[in-house]
Amino acid sequence: MLQPFACDPTASRGRRHPEPSAPTRSEYQRDRDRIVHSTAFRRLVYKTQVFLNHEGDLFRTRLTHSLEVAQLGRSIARTLGLNEDLVEAIALAHDLGHTPFGHAGQDALNECLRVADPSSGGFEHNLQSLRVVDFLEERYPDFDGLNLTFETREGVLKHCSLRHAERLVVAEPQGVGRRFLDRTQPSLEAQLCNLADEIAYNAHDVDDGVRSGLINMEQLQDLALFARFRQQAIAQHPGLAGRRLLFESIRRMLSAQVYDVLDATGAALREAGPSHVDEVRAAPALVRFSPAMARESVELKNFLRTNLYRHPQVVATTDHAKQVIHDLFLAYQKDPGEWALARREVRLRDIADYIAGMTDRFAMREHERLTGRRLFD
Repeated sequence: MLQPFACDPTASRGRRHPEPSAPTRSEYQRDRDRIVHSTAFRRLVYKTQVFLNHEGDLFRTRLTHSLEVAQLGRSIARTLGLNEDLVEAIALAHDLGHTPFGHAGQDALNECLRVADPSSGGFEHNLQSLRVVDFLEERYPDFDGLNLTFETREGVLKHCSLRHAERLVVAEPQGVGRRFLDRTQPSLEAQLCNLADEIAYNAHDVDDGVRSGLINMEQLQDLALFARFRQQAIAQHPGLAGRRLLFESIRRMLSAQVYDVLDATGAALREAGPSHVDEVRAAPALVRFSPAMARESVELKNFLRTNLYRHPQVVATTDHAKQVIHDLFLAYQKDPGEWALARREVRLRDIADYIAGMTDRFAMREHERLTGRRLFD
């Protein structure tokens, strides 16, 4: 049963290109299905989360991360009475615009665009995700992109600079860029995906970090959010150690964060009292942690940034990744190659779209083919 403040698929703001309704699926179910069958979604399995795909088979990728966000989001949405199908669609699509090599690739591509053309606006992976679903997927005869509903597209565009929002509003005056100018909120389903994203990567980056050997359980003992659940696990299961202890600690941490979101968000909804999704958009952000949990989550993020994302071994890898992106961009500026033969004109944004769509291993192979150098072992 949907709450009155949830997104109702029968009251959707619709698609950019009108289509008849499906006889057996809601509008948001159709969005989810289109995303799952898209080329960009399949590529996520070979795109970096923290560790490059070739560094190990058990580390998270953008695909497994997206699945974990969807699972967490649906679980919370069901209890809050939000639209699970919309949450799942947003979660599965939110990283479609990520470049190969994770944030290192994004930073490098942003720099390439800004140097080549300062007026380009650079590269934003959230905006790129929107470009993927609006323009870059080529599956249908009548339109470019996946033609998703406004509500799914709104959730996909999690962040956006004012400059890019202004450009979006010129093309679509009441579209998904408008809220960044009006400083309003997206739907509760979109807000939930933002927080589920944070919960998921905090947890799985701890797991992957320990698995990699770059961080250890002793270091995590200094973090309130992890330490108390590790202590609970040992108290209930004396002698528990190794990976079972890590898994049980993370499982308890995840559960506690989910219940905290349910309690804090429930209280915020009761106080705000929205009776329609438009009232949600006019209110402050309502999907939230409690203040105490928010502080502990920030502490964990800061720890991971310092000890994992900036670990010398990770930095060395990301430096190679940035070099690959820079070299590819320069090479395609000189000679775009076969992928651009069907185009009448190759713009810088076309080059960025092509590189952003690459998987890690395709980018590595293409770099070696064009430069004769292998930067990764």
